[in-house]
Amino acid sequence: KMQDDARYLKRKVTVGGLDVHPTQKALVVHYEVEASILGESGGHMLGERKEGQKIIRMKSLSPSTDVGALAKKVLEECKMIPASRLPQVEQLLYYLQNRKSSPVERKRTVKPKELTPFEGIELNEEASITRVDEYIELLYEGIPEKIRGSALILQLARNPDNLEELLHNETALGALARVLREDWKQSVDLATIIIYIFFCFSSFSQFHGVVSHYKIGALCMSVVEHELKRYDAWREELRKKNKSAPENGSLRRDQDKALRKYHGLLAKQEQLLRGRTFVDQMTELKMRNKNIVGLLVKVLERDDEELLVLVVSFLKKLSIFLENKNDMAEVDTVERLARLVPCKHEDLLNLTLRLLLNLSFDSGLRAKMVEVGLLPKLTVLLGNDNNRQMAMRILYHISMDDRFKGMFVYTDCIPQLMQMLYEHGEEEIETELISICINLAANKKNAQLMCEGDGLKMLMKRALKMKDCLLMKMIRNISQHDGQIKSLFIDYVGDLAAEIKEEEEEDWVLECLGTLANLTIPDLDWELVLKEYNLVPYLKDRLKPGSAEDDLILEVVIMIGTVSMDDACAVMLAKSGIIPALIELLNAQQEDDEFVCQIVYVFYQMVFHQATRDVIIKDTQAPAYLIDLMHDKNAEIRKVCDNTLDIIAEYDEEWGRKIQSEKFRFHNNQWLEMVESRQADESEPYLYDNDNDRTDLFYSAGTLSKDSCFTFLFFILLNWLFFFFFVTLSTRDIGDVFDQTSSSPARPVTAYGFRPDEQPFYQYS
Repeated sequence: KMQDDARYLKRKVTVGGLDVHPTQKALVVHYEVEASILGESGGHMLGERKEGQKIIRMKSLSPSTDVGALAKKVLEECKMIPASRLPQVEQLLYYLQNRKSSPVERKRTVKPKELTPFEGIELNEEASITRVDEYIELLYEGIPEKIRGSALILQLARNPDNLEELLHNETALGALARVLREDWKQSVDLATIIIYIFFCFSSFSQFHGVVSHYKIGALCMSVVEHELKRYDAWREELRKKNKSAPENGSLRRDQDKALRKYHGLLAKQEQLLRGRTFVDQMTELKMRNKNIVGLLVKVLERDDEELLVLVVSFLKKLSIFLENKNDMAEVDTVERLARLVPCKHEDLLNLTLRLLLNLSFDSGLRAKMVEVGLLPKLTVLLGNDNNRQMAMRILYHISMDDRFKGMFVYTDCIPQLMQMLYEHGEEEIETELISICINLAANKKNAQLMCEGDGLKMLMKRALKMKDCLLMKMIRNISQHDGQIKSLFIDYVGDLAAEIKEEEEEDWVLECLGTLANLTIPDLDWELVLKEYNLVPYLKDRLKPGSAEDDLILEVVIMIGTVSMDDACAVMLAKSGIIPALIELLNAQQEDDEFVCQIVYVFYQMVFHQATRDVIIKDTQAPAYLIDLMHDKNAEIRKVCDNTLDIIAEYDEEWGRKIQSEKFRFHNNQWLEMVESRQADESEPYLYDNDNDRTDLFYSAGTLSKDSCFTFLFFILLNWLFFFFFVTLSTRDIGDVFDQTSSSPARPVTAYGFRPDEQPFYQYS
């Protein structure tokens, strides 16, 4: 009925936007076609809208072209562009005339040079879009005809203007997909041509649906898996012939012939893999279940640089997903990439480094990079301006691992890094450079290398002049190492102390204070330093909970522990009222093991000196807090508490008895629990009648078994031995204690730089 009523078709073309082509000297005209079927009365019966684009190439456009005249000619040739758009056309042509040859951004995902004519197929005719049906008919004949027909369609597909026409010809794409599915094993040339046709579609995002619809990605996986197996078979065959062929004779000629055939097949195969890799990149999210990573990594053994560029680029895109990264770890990806660093092909080298950077976020893969010898190779690249930043980022990740910090000393890395720091002068240091230096300075051998010559002098001079917090963090890491390194800082104690004041930035003060706190140098007159720079009021004020960030307060506590090694300095601190402030801070931070351990260490240092010992024992409740911490779950806290309480017990009889009583009580409870547990396990009768009354612990109305008697006697004997130990300890000569503890144990290791919840200093998005 509608067909009877329909009288004529109305077609309307509306021009939308005008733009320049991203890669060619051409204008792109976006338009919309509206087709309507009108009835007898002229009313609208049925309509459809369709968007399209037309590309107008400007082959004659040159720097000397008259843009105005050319714009008018464009409007004459392309009737759909209204005359009112003339100024816009002139502006776009002017832009094209002055645009550089290499565009900054392309919509296509490939470079023009990758769309070169297919090698190995010579055609004597020019393909025409109007003859597509003829080319399709060839796909239903033999292999030679199929190759010819698909090659002609490939000629058309290379022109983006023809893709839309081919897309609407469902017979063409369906036939190509069918031929690929059925005949790819019979001809590498045929498979390669068809894959390249679909590659032309996959180069534009709007055609990705076509590639997915015909399941080209899955077909490509089957093709490449088969080709890689053929490659392994070829290599094995060549290996056998090389082994058996004599120096002269027919076998040698056969071997040479086989080698030439192998290279010819290899060239065709690599061309096939290039096209297939492009297609896979468009459907990468669906490929994991088909072992795409394993197949790509196997291709890394090839020598074709253009193929390797594609494969490494694809692996880089895949590596941002955790599952793909794990797959790469299982198939020895790092070992195969190591041979590509360094290489003469700049694009390949850059892509390889970017892939290694993605993989270096995994600690196991970082270890593998060191194992295969990438560390010295990456160090060499620090001298390459094009790849320096990428190499430095990978080295930064490696330097985060304590296992590998010491290996940098056997390369030329540290001298190069120091030279880079020196060359920066007063300019801001690159984040990657200072980050890796901070990490490496945490290793003693690296720190010694950094301080060689005038290294430390250069670092201190620049840090103090620029007030560079990150550079001072590096210096702070250097200062933590014992031995000769600490003595190098004596000349800078005054400079560092002068920076500790209220008006300075807290981050800057934190690094300077941390560096000073690391300087446990016996001959250093800390009393003079504190007085000259009036540091005691600052330190005392910062002990108040909430007075500053916890990191700064903790460094203040560590600083007090360091200066308390000096007798006169400890007395000065005790008189200033710092000990009660430390106890108050201990109460506020009792859940933080780091604070507790460092505060207890301050008490340990102070009980060595007569004046401060009396203050701690008689005027404060510090011993009571130490007794409470005697059995703390943290081993480091228990160790420092025991050493401190041993000295207090020697000097004060009352506290000595309390300490002995607490140790005996804790020991006794442990034995009681052990005995009761043993009795319960062996189902022995209880040694007492009433579970809740332990006053008659060893007096039972029942008869004891032999095992119970033995346990009882053994327990009594050990308790007497324990009691004898404390009696001996209390009657020991006071000199024995100081003979044992005359050299104070090393300060507890600070958690600086090792907090488990702390993120790496420098991360990459």
